Amino acid sequence: MAILDELAEFCDATALDTTGTGLDLLGDQYDLGSGTVQDLGDGKPLYLVIQVTAAFTTGSTSKVSFKLASDAAAAMTVATASVHAETPLLDTSSWTVGKTIVMPLPSGDLVPYERYLGIIQNTETAAVTGGAINAFLSLDPVTPFVAPADAVN
Repeated sequence: MAILDELAEFCDATALDTTGTGLDLLGDQYDLGSGTVQDLGDGKPLYLVIQVTAAFTTGSTSKVSFKLASDAAAAMTVATASVHAETPLLDTSSWTVGKTIVMPLPSGDLVPYERYLGIIQNTETAAVTGGAINAFLSLDPVTPFVAPADAVN
């Protein structure tokens, strides 16, 4: 069990944007303070965790991904925000309840972190009609256990 910092939580069973396709800011933003930040974990690995809390639905075929991005303003400009990590672009049928994606965050060496950090939903092809996620930062992510098949020697 991981301890979750409420202030490092972007989305808490937050409904997806259902207004159309394109890029949309979801949930809350995290204020990193003034100046640029290169090491969010202060020397420790830091992870972005995205968990599906309500299955994604759509009237037709659609694909969705999520981006961890930063911008100089809290009302992030999604088209020009600095992208630091992005999930795969998956068909909505792949985003089922319980699906968890854990991604290590890169240092800010190549793309410096700006003041405000947030989650951007990227919807392609057709608007989603439902779905919700948790999204947060963690020093100690918990991933679902998958037992490997027995080895045959």
